[in-house]
Amino acid sequence: MKPVIYHNPRCGTSRNTLALMRHAGMEPTVIEYLVDPPSRARLVELIDAAGVGVRGAIRQKEPRYRELGLDDASLGDDALLDALLANPILIERPWVQTDLGTRLCRPSEVVLEILPAVTAPFAKEDGEVVIDQDGRRVS
Repeated sequence: MKPVIYHNPRCGTSRNTLALMRHAGMEPTVIEYLVDPPSRARLVELIDAAGVGVRGAIRQKEPRYRELGLDDASLGDDALLDALLANPILIERPWVQTDLGTRLCRPSEVVLEILPAVTAPFAKEDGEVVIDQDGRRVS
């Protein structure tokens, strides 16, 4: 399968994840999910494959999260999914799918779990080293 990233170009974590994918030699299909949101079925597929649960797929830092009362623990998955689909900004990001699996890549270096081995040095856009000069992942 061709790798896919559900991406927000305004998000540093998303940009760093995409850069790591490209650093690993992958050119993914880039889906700007705020412009082209996933269908309900696709979102459920991503959540299930990543094993994060619907609540784990929500950006709780977004003001809309509290405005919509999504912090109410009694809300079920269907209601939460409805809110995500109506307000794609609430979908946590970035989501990446490769032949090696699906991950919600927060932090961005989570993507390394589903990429081929990366040994060339890499630093995030803020200068934080992810892979050092000796090809070792820095945690």
